[in-house]
Amino acid sequence: MLKLGSFALVLILLAVPCFSQISSSQTSNGGGATAAPPADAPAASLPSAPPVQDTAQGQGKQSKRILGVIPNYRAVSADAKLPPLSVKGKFVLGTQDSFDYSSLLVAGVMAGMGQARNSYPEFHQGGAGFGRYYWHSFADQAVGNYFTESIVPSLTREDPRYYTRFHGGFFPRTGYAISRLFITRTDSGGQTFNFSEIVGNGAGAGISGLYYPQRERTWTKTGQKWADQVALDGLFNFLKEFWPDIRHDVFRQK
Repeated sequence: MLKLGSFALVLILLAVPCFSQISSSQTSNGGGATAAPPADAPAASLPSAPPVQDTAQGQGKQSKRILGVIPNYRAVSADAKLPPLSVKGKFVLGTQDSFDYSSLLVAGVMAGMGQARNSYPEFHQGGAGFGRYYWHSFADQAVGNYFTESIVPSLTREDPRYYTRFHGGFFPRTGYAISRLFITRTDSGGQTFNFSEIVGNGAGAGISGLYYPQRERTWTKTGQKWADQVALDGLFNFLKEFWPDIRHDVFRQK
């Protein structure tokens, strides 16, 4: 799993300047949704589900990546109607997020930051030290992804995908994005407590203690990792919710 720290700050700096333009566009449309862009490539569909059917005619459409790099496989376009995700589909989703090329790059960035701060002196410096930081960072991501997107959702019959609201103002949509940390859809289409997010990240944080130095295996350290990952997922929910607006109103992508 990733620590919130500097990586989250980078995402905020990339996203926040866009919202004044989004707000202006919504105001010009009477406070409603932004003008519909022409159809773009939908978010990647999984082998177990047919392509997304978007009833909004392009509005709130998610793309495969955010800012051209960050994988966006879990996001569902606004008003899309999807069948339940199979167990196989949930594991495909976790695999996509864990082994996407951007995940390899992010693990390298986090490893470099950790080594520069000497976060784990036991790993030492130099090339060998960077290798230790790297595989720990990569393992954290993969463990967290599989628990929150594959293992726990399969056991609890929850849908790990993020369903874009799109309609409404900035604050209601922000509240909705944050609420998805605690509320999620079931495979049958209802709503339930988000065990996948809360319990899954807790399990991932606990398991990470098995391959970190002894001094990191404390309740405090585990709790910090759990809280950091939940907070980071909240930031990603926020980014997913407003990415269709940013893509259309800021980057003018058609």
